[in-house]
Amino acid sequence: MSSKKIWGFVVTAILAGVIYLVNGHVDLGGILNPNQASNGQADYTLVVPADRYPKTAAHIKDAIAEGHSAICTIDRGGAKANRQLSLRGIATKKGYDRDEWPMAMCQEGGEGADIRYIKPSDNRGAGSWIGNQLDNYSDGTRVLFEVK
Repeated sequence: MSSKKIWGFVVTAILAGVIYLVNGHVDLGGILNPNQASNGQADYTLVVPADRYPKTAAHIKDAIAEGHSAICTIDRGGAKANRQLSLRGIATKKGYDRDEWPMAMCQEGGEGADIRYIKPSDNRGAGSWIGNQLDNYSDGTRVLFEVK
């Protein structure tokens, strides 16, 4: 395990302790938690807050229910090609973004991804939030997405 990951765990543990002292309980919702994937196939679980990004969260939840992967294997270098494949033939719509699940930055993304028109504020807010959550994780990291 790299020293960067170890320090990440140490900081998370300290933060959890401080939260516990202040609130009497720990809620790490939205923080990537190591080894919390229920199926044992992911390195981390990321809980997407449905109350903050309701349309994007609903899209993720629906796409997973329809059989798309709940796991994203980070592959930032493949994002451009995946986006071209997933959005090919999907017309733009004024006032909306074309949201993809799995996301373009996931190895599982690309051709066959589920596409939904979503207002830019919800879609871009969720994309920025997810990007920030995953920023310190390297390509090849497998993240299980849950919506709550």
